[in-house]
Formats: sequence, C-alpha cells, structure tokens
Amino acid sequence: MAGRDDLAALREQTALASSAAVSVSDLDLAYQLQLAEAIQASLSLDALSSNPSSSKGKAPIAAAAASSSSSRSQPAPPEPSDASYALAVHATDLARAEEDHRYAEACRAYHARAAASASVAAHDAIFARELAAVPEDQWAHDGDNIERPLDSTKPLFRVMFKGMASKEVVGSRDWDPRVAVLAVALCDSQGKVVLSIQKPVEGFVGGRMMLEAMALTEGLQAALGLGIQSIGIVNDYKALHNHIVGIWRPKQMKLAEMINQVLSVAKKFKKCETKLVERGKLDYVMKLARDSILSQITKAIAVNASKEKRETCAICLEDTDVSKIHVVEGCAHRFCFCCMKEHVKVKLLHGTLPACPQDGCTTKLTVEGSKIFLSPRLLDIMVQRIREGQIPPGQKIYCPYPKCSALMSLSEMQHPLQESSSKHTIADAVTLRKCVICRGSFCISCKVPWHDRMTCYNYKRRYPQARPDDAKLQNLARQQLWRQCVKCKHMIELSEGCYHMTCVCGYQFCYTCGKEWKDKKATCSCPLWDEDNIIRDGMEEEEEEENDDYDDSDDSDEDDYYARDYDRHYYVRDYA
Repeated sequence: MAGRDDLAALREQTALASSAAVSVSDLDLAYQLQLAEAIQASLSLDALSSNPSSSKGKAPIAAAAASSSSSRSQPAPPEPSDASYALAVHATDLARAEEDHRYAEACRAYHARAAASASVAAHDAIFARELAAVPEDQWAHDGDNIERPLDSTKPLFRVMFKGMASKEVVGSRDWDPRVAVLAVALCDSQGKVVLSIQKPVEGFVGGRMMLEAMALTEGLQAALGLGIQSIGIVNDYKALHNHIVGIWRPKQMKLAEMINQVLSVAKKFKKCETKLVERGKLDYVMKLARDSILSQITKAIAVNASKEKRETCAICLEDTDVSKIHVVEGCAHRFCFCCMKEHVKVKLLHGTLPACPQDGCTTKLTVEGSKIFLSPRLLDIMVQRIREGQIPPGQKIYCPYPKCSALMSLSEMQHPLQESSSKHTIADAVTLRKCVICRGSFCISCKVPWHDRMTCYNYKRRYPQARPDDAKLQNLARQQLWRQCVKCKHMIELSEGCYHMTCVCGYQFCYTCGKEWKDKKATCSCPLWDEDNIIRDGMEEEEEEENDDYDDSDDSDEDDYYARDYDRHYYVRDYA
C-alpha cells in the first residue's frame, strides 16, 4: 500500500509541475505581447508629433505603414525563463522517479513470484519424498486420498543460533568488557546451510540470556531479509524457550525488552515454530561462536598490546612510545625524554644538581642514566655540576687563566716543587700551585697567575687591581643590588619571585637584609615580596608564550644557549 501511495503522490506532483510550467509560459508570452504593443504605440505617437502638417494627407499611408510595421514587429516566441526551465527539470526528475518506482515494483513482484515458485517446488519435493516413503499396502488402500495442501507445509527453513561470551577478561583492568559474539546459521529443509553469521558484540555487559536473545533476533531478521516467510527456531537453551512460549515472564526490564523484540520480529513471519533440542545438537553454530571468540580475543590482545606500547607522561600528559620513556634509577619514576631534558636544563641553568622530577622525590639523576636523553654538551655540564657539588664550598679553587678557569679542590692541586726543584724555591711551596688541566702555575693566595720572584705582599701593593674583571663584577653587583651567599660566596641575582632565597649550596636567607631563614621561617621583619617582582605585564607573558613555541629541530642550538649561560654562571669567582 505504501508503494502505491508513493506512486500516486509522484503522479500528482508531476501533473502539478507540468501545469505550473504551462502557466508560467503563458504569463511570459502575455507579458511580451503587452510590451511590444506599448513600444509600437510609443513609436506611432512620436512619428505624428514630428510631422503634424502632413498627417492629414498621408493618413492612409501612415495607417498602412503602422499596420505593416506592427506586423513586422510581432514578438518572437519568448525564450523559456529560469523558473520554467527549473519546473521542466523537476518534471523530468519526477517522471524518472516514477519510472524507477515502477521498475522496483516489477522487481519485487518478480522476486515474489520466484519465491512462490521455489516454495511450491520445495513443497512438491517434500511431498514426493513422503509419498515415496509410504508403504505399498498403505498406498494401495489410501493412495488416492493422501494430500498435503501448500499452506499446511511445515517450516521449510530453520534458524540455529548461539550467543557466547568469553570467560577470559582481555586487558589488565577488571572493568574491561568481555568479548562476546553472535553466531547464526540458516538451513533449508534438507539441512544445508544457506547463510551463516558471525557478529561481535562490542562492550557487552550482561548474561547468557541477553546474548542468546540477541543472536535469535539477528537470525530472524536475516531470514526476513531473504524473503523467508516460514521459519523454525531450533533452540537448546531451555530458559529462553520458556520465555518465548510464555511459560516464564522476564522480571528484568532489559530482558523483557529483548524478549518483546524477539516476539515482534517472529510475528512478521506467516508461520514461526520453536523447538527445544538437547545440548550438543547445535554443533555447527557452537563452532562458529568459538571460532569468532578466538578471533576477537586475538584482536583484543593485539589492540591492548599496541596500547601498552604507549605510556602517558606524568608531566606533559602526552601519550609517548615506551621506548622514549626514561625510568629514573633508584625510584623507578617514569617520564618522557622531552620533559626529562627540559627538567635537567633548567636545573643546570640554576646551578643545582638535577633530581627526579617527581614531587617529593629526592633521587639524584646519574650521568649514565641521563645519556639516553641528554646531548653531549649538557652531559659535560652535568658532570661538572656533579663534581662541583662534591667539593665543599671552602675547598673550591678556579684556575686564574681565562682560557682555562677549571674547577679544582685544594686536595687535588699539584705542587710544582714535587716535580722539579730547579725552578722554584722552598719559599714558593706555601702558595705556589699548578692547574690540573692547563698545567699553569698560579698563586693560591692571590688567585692570580704565578708572580715569580715576588712575594704576595709586594704583588698586592704593586697590582691592587690584579683582577679587573672581578672589580667590574663587584661594581655591577653593587649597582644591581645583587647579594652574596654567606656560606659559599656565590653571587645571586633576584630576577622574579619573593625575597626568600635558596642558594645552590642549600643556604636560605633574606634577599633584602641577608639574614638566614631557619625552619622555613624568616628571622627578620623584611617584606616577603614586592609586587613588581611577582606580577607580570601582559607584554612579558605574550613574549614568553611566543618563546615557548619552538621546534624540536632547534634542540642543539638551545642546548648551546643553556651551555653558554651555564658557563657564565659556573665560572663566577668566589669572594671570601
């Protein structure tokens, strides 16, 4: 009925479109005629007004000319407008749709006839086999009365189904859904499988009853799609059978909805029977279900394995390949290479030994463990920083030669007198030392290259500004209000933040007055901060955001920047 209604609607739309196109064409033609008459009348009035004296004598000629010109100026047939063209196209489309609809109706009728012929042929084949099985004595007595009407034929097709869920939970989390599949087989009257279905159920949470009902619904819908009108349900699950035949009533809402869906689909068949069989009678669909289960488990394991190859970094929260995740030695905290590299850069720039980035973790990073994510330049700086941290502040000595500036401890410096006594005297042994790197001699008291044949007292009198760079640094420190650590004598500059300072040696003090902080509390009454050092301008924040957008390909250049900046910090002289 719906197809016939659609066809009638299409015909009505076609008729309306055609009439509308004709109306539009008539209106356009009338408009063109009126426009031509108006133009002709205007031309005639202009001719009479230009020759008023000869209008009377030449009236017949003018009338004839007017009639001839009017006949010549008859408008040509108007060209079709856009609206009429669109209506014509619409009418053509409707005609084509009507033709397609008729073709679909013819196809459905042909399939219906073919299905009916196949049904009759199958019925005749079954009836012929039944007649062949009739004993001869019964055939002689009742042969003329044996009949089997077409409508009384038993269901020609059977649907076997099985819903199965794996007992194995795939994945490392307890709440991962189980792997579930639906297996269906449609068989003809001779037991030959016409159609088999294996369908996974994603994210299934439920019991066997729900899976079995879903499998049965899938099989019945597949039979309807093939045009089957009589079906027999073969079931080996007694609980589902009792629900279908009405012996039991489902108590759960979801199960009740699923059973109602099964019954609704079953009502679409002309004949639908259900049969309960013993377990083991549905070996074919059981095998389909098991094979599908194994396939789904294999896929799920492969997917989980691919997910396990990636790990979320606790700092940047990005999913990173496990091959680019660094495990800190000693605490086993895990972070990506990029975050570890940035963390070590900042710590080295601040002059501190890099430790594990995990909050509250004090595990120090090792050089061997950091080789995998640090550049050689940063590794060298890290080695120097670790070495510097191992030397007490009072034992640190820097080589005074500008091209060297190596860090040494008092215990490892060499005494030149131990090597040769021909060049230096015994008096030089008190202050004379030799750099372990450049092998240059220097005075440990004056901290300058060795002043040969001159005592330290005379040298300081002759050269009061022996280290002009140090004097410039002291002058700059006074101008910029830098502070010197009382413990290790390092120069410290406040760039931003509060006045609570923590030196690289661990000493804490007030940046304003220099008094020590004890137990995380100030021992002075100075203000804790200045708003100018805490609140940033909008322009500064925009510049920092622009600087944050860098390319990974520039890492080597950035390492050099950190290295140069670190060198400037590292080789600052200590002032006692």
